Amino acid sequence: MLNYIYPKYLFYALSLLFFGCSNSTNSESKSNADNKQGVELVILGTLQDAGSPQIGCKKNCCKNLFLKPDSTRKVVCLGLIDYDNKNKWLIEATPDIASQLHHLNALCPFSESETPDGIFITHAHIGHYSGLMYLGKEAMNSDKALVYAMPRMADFLKENGPWSQLVKNGNIKLSSINADLEIKLSNSLSIKAIMVPHRDEFSETVGFKITGPNKKVLFIPDIDKWQKWEKSIINEIKECDYAFIDATFFDKEEINNRNIAEIPHPFVIESMELFKGLTAKEKEKINFIHFNHTNPLLIGNHEKTKAVINNGFRLSRINQKFKL
Repeated sequence: MLNYIYPKYLFYALSLLFFGCSNSTNSESKSNADNKQGVELVILGTLQDAGSPQIGCKKNCCKNLFLKPDSTRKVVCLGLIDYDNKNKWLIEATPDIASQLHHLNALCPFSESETPDGIFITHAHIGHYSGLMYLGKEAMNSDKALVYAMPRMADFLKENGPWSQLVKNGNIKLSSINADLEIKLSNSLSIKAIMVPHRDEFSETVGFKITGPNKKVLFIPDIDKWQKWEKSIINEIKECDYAFIDATFFDKEEINNRNIAEIPHPFVIESMELFKGLTAKEKEKINFIHFNHTNPLLIGNHEKTKAVINNGFRLSRINQKFKL
């Protein structure tokens, strides 16, 4: 059984609850950003595709949020900023892309363009690509925004409306990528897609490995089960410095009204059991992300949130920044 009493991380849990992550801010002055160097990753969203509150939900997890929305609850998205080369990228195009891109641009005063230098898409489930629609003529009307996608994902966008209109009108420019092939974004930053097993109705599903000048990142927001993957998640964690991984559901109690076979994900309790043999240093790399609206880990003072922290793991929160 997991040990739910891990005093070493009590202070970290309390600091998350009352102060948030120490290296995150809601705003940043232009002068501070101008003086920054290197590469930084920023968390722009942490939720499952449908967000929170979720449409049609009448449970306690959502009912108050319809009355009083929480601005920190946005669909899973990462931003990458290369201050030295003056570039910025989005990983995922979510339904919250307007506010997420605004936030990213606010951190990049060196850039006059509202469009990122590239957008990387993991797969064709609604929270990960539907934000592309806001690049169209009804909204941003962007000019050849570069979208990196796997071959099936690129074909899906080219062959199906309304996404095909984005291609036809030149709002987006597709760049087909291949699994395990490194893409150099600059002399100090690269990214590589890795295939993962998931419900691939319209496209492949990938995670991303991001390599900065000093740190490596693993990003897998969606996977069916770790045991279905041809790779070892344990080995992948050991080879990176930060791992942002699927935490859609804490346990099966959340989804007693759905057939889990239709929406497979690793439960957080399963992942913690799998990772319990890791050293404290390895556990600290793990940042759970992609929380369903029902997930109690969205609540800072919930006992299950405290259990995750007390066992040495971390929870992704919006606006957190990681120097790469």
